[in-house]
This record gives sequence, structure tokens and C-alpha cells, in this order.
Amino acid sequence: MVRKLSSLPSGRVTKWVVLALWAALLVPALLLAGKLGDVEENDNSAWLPGNAESTRVVERAERFQPADTLPAIVVYDRPEGVTAADLTKARADAEAFTGVDGVVGRPQGPLKSQDGKAIQTVVQVHKDRTGWEGIGKVVDAMTEVGEENADGLGFHVTGPAGYASDSIKAFSGGGALTTITAAVVVVILLLTYRSPLLPLLPLLTVGGALVTSEAVIYLLARNAGLTVNKQTSFILTVLVFGAATDYALLLISRYREELRRHEDRHEAMTEALHRSGPAIIASAATVAVSLMLLMLADLNSTQGLGPACAVGVLVGLLAMVTLMPALLVICGRWVFWPVKPSYGSAEAAEAGVWTRVGTGVSGRPRIVWIGTSLVLAAMALGVFGLRADGLANKDQFTDEPQMAVGEQIQSRHFPAGSGDPVYVVARADSAEQVKAALSAVPGVAAVSTPMVKDGEAMVLGELRDDPSSTAAMRTVERARTAVHAIDGADAQVGGNTAIVLDTQEAAARDSEVIIPIVLVVVFLVLTLLLRAIVAPLLLMATVVLSFGAALGVSSLMFNHVFHFAGAEASFPLLTFVFLVALGIDYNIFLVTRVREEALLHGTRRGALTGLSATGGVITSAGLVLAGTFAAMASLPLVFAAELGFAVAFGVLLDTMIVRSVLVTALTLDVGRWMWWPSALFRHSDAPEAPTGRSDAERGFARAAR
Repeated sequence: MVRKLSSLPSGRVTKWVVLALWAALLVPALLLAGKLGDVEENDNSAWLPGNAESTRVVERAERFQPADTLPAIVVYDRPEGVTAADLTKARADAEAFTGVDGVVGRPQGPLKSQDGKAIQTVVQVHKDRTGWEGIGKVVDAMTEVGEENADGLGFHVTGPAGYASDSIKAFSGGGALTTITAAVVVVILLLTYRSPLLPLLPLLTVGGALVTSEAVIYLLARNAGLTVNKQTSFILTVLVFGAATDYALLLISRYREELRRHEDRHEAMTEALHRSGPAIIASAATVAVSLMLLMLADLNSTQGLGPACAVGVLVGLLAMVTLMPALLVICGRWVFWPVKPSYGSAEAAEAGVWTRVGTGVSGRPRIVWIGTSLVLAAMALGVFGLRADGLANKDQFTDEPQMAVGEQIQSRHFPAGSGDPVYVVARADSAEQVKAALSAVPGVAAVSTPMVKDGEAMVLGELRDDPSSTAAMRTVERARTAVHAIDGADAQVGGNTAIVLDTQEAAARDSEVIIPIVLVVVFLVLTLLLRAIVAPLLLMATVVLSFGAALGVSSLMFNHVFHFAGAEASFPLLTFVFLVALGIDYNIFLVTRVREEALLHGTRRGALTGLSATGGVITSAGLVLAGTFAAMASLPLVFAAELGFAVAFGVLLDTMIVRSVLVTALTLDVGRWMWWPSALFRHSDAPEAPTGRSDAERGFARAAR
């Protein structure tokens, strides 16, 4: 049955059927993929679970003010002091802002600073269904008004609306990200195969997989309530390009081997799919299952990221085991030009750098794996310096957008928290108690007179610190403690600062819950695949050690080289899921080949042959995946740069050191105990034999499997 399924994409007739089906699928997929932006939710409040305190405050505060608004803080400055003409212009601008589509109500201000060098106006901006994109258009229109006839007067839009506007501009580099990612894939494939034609097939297949994935995700977001945002889109792009290309590399490598053994390319592809298919499917299933576990997260954005990326991986898998084989067989051997694998030519895997690496490791494997583990453990010590407690708005960009400049100017001339207060909603009969309690909280600069309506009261508190700073979040925590202590008040604290705080707390909880579950599930997948217990335990240990080393080195780079202010609270979880799921991929590729060879020649020779046969393709796959994630640095966002660096470095570490040196040394040292308690454990190593396989050997391998 498996062999029959393997022959479908490569059949003399069915290859054309497969190609026609994909062509028919891509027509509606292209139309639906273009609508993905219509269902994105890029507002932080939409990412929170319904039981978050700040979410409930948004609902309760609707009777006092629209829930779908954000404050835009307009700041003017003149270092030598603002003039009467400047103040007149600010008043005229405030009036003009009311005519901008998307501005709600009357602006507050303009207000001149005490030092006379700046002016501030607060404008409420409507959030429509387009989210940050709509806010960005409003801010652009306000900027046109403010910069007209400025006569040297500085103009900046900051606050939550300014942050939303600059964020959506940063994410608009997604098109460049796709181009850079595709270019990375092409360059690495050219270097790997030295063929100008072959890279086109994986690139076309990955492109089709990405478009189809986006179409499926659009349908899930529109009809099944899946939460997607710009972050989901750019991670999906690099993941599909990286993972699907990895599967293509493994398939092409095995197909090239089989072309030397089979005169008919259709038979060669059937055998290649039969041999490499289980490893490809197992690795994709491991990644997809790990990503689906993100659905256990409290954060809606993380919940949505998991299924969306799992869809990308599974569609990429489907494309690589159906469309890619069909294209390769249709094109024939000439697609490998100028180095075409001819029937009966020598096996490329019999010699090379990975053969020499295996020979070096085999001399003293125990010393090698102990020494390698100690080095990785030392690298992991950098984890203790990781500051994954969130980033202030101004620290979330690798460059300095206008909101960051405006925020710095505002903090020099006005109270840092002005224009973006905390909201406290409580029962009306407790309004004065809530006001008194909030006034006494350290970090609260001023408190408004309570607004009372329909039995509810709302009190606004101006923060002394930047509303997106850690200090402001500690103030919100103190405020919650103070007002929650009022009996019968049912007081809750919200606002933009509270939303960020609740987001960070939910992300921390998600890491504590999901990481152990991912480890258990991946272990179970490996146990089923390898039919053993020892090998999965050792492989899991190597991947976790690799993750710790990657995170430790990343922390040192963030703090001392890139000088980032910190990391998002969700950074460790996402890095863990990608590195563990993708890192175990390479171990699956290697160990399944080692097991196949061990069935014929014993574990020792199987380990060396497996490394020699898969070393080149796994290294190329690692370079592709690392390159695609490194391309995320093209976005001017600290989160993208950090995630891209950590995953890229971790993948390279895994392919170059962990898989080639550590896993091979462990396999050589542990020997047949790797396969305990499976039947393979009871087979002793066979004596050295010629490389070619006899019919009897192939029959034994099939029976043992």
C-alpha cells in the first residue's frame, strides 16, 4: 500500500493528473490568499483572552467612551521656545484634525509645556475593522496637516496611535521579506546542486504551498474565528519557505541516489518517496503537532499562530510529496544539468567531509559527546541574562520611527503618562473610595473626577512614567492591589498599559504550560517512529541542550552586541517551539537513515553510513532554514530580529554540531542500546561488508522494519 501511494505522484499518467490538480487548486487559492490582510487583527487588545482584567474593563467602559478608539498624542517642539505663531498653528491644526476621516470627538489641547518649548494635543482615533492599517492612514493624514507651513516647528505623532501607525509601516516590509527569503533559498540551492535549473522546481513548489496556506488560513480566520495578525504572516512566510525547502532537499537527495540505481526515473522516484517519505512525514508531523500545541495558549495571537503555521507546514509537506515529485519526473534527469546522475554511476555519499567527520568522532566517541555537551552547557549559561519581560513601545524598533522621537520629546516637556491614562471601572457607590485609593498609589501623577453612569463609575489616572515602560506596569499592579481591596467595589484596572501587562502575564503562563507538553509530545512521536525508548530520550536531551545554548548565546548577543533593551515575553516560547520542532527534524532525518543502515550492517556502521549519506543534505537544509529565518532581520522590528537570529543560530548549531558530532558520538558510544527495547536492539553489529546491497540484505531490512 505504501509503495502504491509512493508511485502515484511519479506515475507515467498520474504525474500529469497531480500537476493538473495543483494548477486547478492554485487559481482560487491566489484569490483567497490576497484577502488574508482583511482578516488580520493587529490590535493588542484583540490578542488577550476574554477573562483578562483589561479586556473586561474595555467592555465595562463602553458606556463612558467608545471602545474602538486610541489616543494619538501630537507633539510640537521648538528648542529655542515655541512662539505665539506656533501656538496659533497648533490650534488651527487641532481644528483641522476634526475634519480628518477617522478622528473621533474634539481634540484635547493644544497645551503648552511649562518650559515653553513644546505643545501637546491629544486626538482620539477610531479603530475600524482594518485595525492598525486604518489608524496608520489617519496618522498620515494628521501628519500632512501638522507638517504644512511648519516653519521649522517640529511635529510628531506618538502615543498608542503613533505606535500602531509605525508598526504597520514596519510590517509593510513583508513583500521585501518574501523576496529576500526566496533569494536565500535560490542561492543555497545553487551552491548545493550547482545546477541553474533545479532550484526553480523547489521555488515554484514552495510558492504554491505558501499561496495555498494563506488561502486556507484566510478561510479559517473568516469562518472559524482563527486570530491572525502581521506577525503570523511574516513567520508563516519564512517557515513555509524553510521547512518545505528542507523536505525538498531530502527528497531530491534520495531521488538522485535512486537515479544511479534505476534506469527508469519513474521507478527511481517511487523508491525515493518510499525511502524518504516516512522521515519527511514524521518530521512534518512533529513540527505540526508541536505548533498545534500553541492552541493551549491564553494569548489569542499565540493560539492563532500555532494552527496557522501548522497549516503552512502540512501544506508544504503535501506539496513536496505530490507536486515536487511530479515536476521532477516530468522534467527528467536533465534538470540536474550540468551534473546529471546517470544510471550506474558511483554513490556520492561514500566519501566526503561528513565521512571524515564520522571517522574522527568514531575514535573516541565518549570523550567527544561529553566534551561537546559541556561546551553547549557553558553556552547555555547566557540564558540567565535574558530579559524577556517585554519592550517599551519605543524599544520595539531597530530604527527610530517618529513615535519614538515624539515620545522622547514628550517625556522631556510633559508628564510621561499624559494622554494615555489607566482606567479604573467600579460600582458607582464606591467611586470616591476608588479615587482615593488610586490617588495614593505610587506612580500615579493625577486622578480625574469620577464619571458616573448607569450604576458604574470610571476614574482616570495619569501615570508618571512612560505608559509602555516596566515602571508603568508595576504602577498598574499596585493600582490593582489597591482598588481590589475595596469591599463591594468590583473595581478593575484597564487601559493600554494594563493591556500590555496582561499580555506579558499571559505569555509567561503560556511558556510554563506549553513547553513541558511539547517535550512530552515530541518524545512520544519519536518513540513511535523509532520503536525505541533510549534513542528518543537521548535525542530529546540533545535538542533541549541545543535550545539552551542557542538561547544563551542569543541573550549575550542581544545585550552586548545589538544592545536591545530586552525581549518580548513570548520570545522564549516561540523560540523553543521552533527550535525543538525544527531541530528534531534533523535528528529524524539522520536517525531514520541510521536505523535503516543498522538493520543491514549494525549500529556502528549504520551511524557512520547514515552521517555520510545525510550529512550534505541536512547541512544544506539547515543553511536554508537558517537563511530564511535570518531574513526576518530585514523587518525593522526587534522581535523579528531576535526571533530570526535565535532560530537561525540554533538551527546552524543543531546541524553543524549537535546532529553531526553529538548525536553521532552518542550513537557510537551507546551502540545497539539506542534501539532498546525494539527488535533491532537484539541484533549485534555485523562485520564490515561491501557497500552495495544484495537482494537478501534488502529483504532482511524490509522484514525487520
